[in-house]
Amino acid sequence: MQEETMQPEETVAETAPVAAPAPMPMRALAWTLRVWRPVGTVVAIGLALLLTWHVVTGKHGLSAWLRMRTEDKQLQKEIKDLDQENARLRDRIEKLKSDPEAIEHEAREKLHYAKPGEVIYTLPAQQSAQPAPAAK
Repeated sequence: MQEETMQPEETVAETAPVAAPAPMPMRALAWTLRVWRPVGTVVAIGLALLLTWHVVTGKHGLSAWLRMRTEDKQLQKEIKDLDQENARLRDRIEKLKSDPEAIEHEAREKLHYAKPGEVIYTLPAQQSAQPAPAAK
């Protein structure tokens, strides 16, 4: 008799009541929990790529920094050249203020002064084959 009262497991599973579908909020919650990590990963990667692009090509990015660095080197060289020219002109001014030979040399060159008995010959300016450089 025991054999008759015992049913195989398959029969018990078939006779078990079917569960009703989960309510909508529970299904939405389950879907959200399943999807949020991959979506969050994609969003994080997208933000990282956007930030990298902005760092390289943005208004104050790497390319702008390199351009400004090159401009800074060129301006530093120009400042150095102008400082050297200023020093040379200051020396010339000091010589013209105090050195009689420098004053005489300048008067002879620029004003065409001559000592008594000297004759000054002025030659026409030579024209060069190369055109003059354009003013910046």
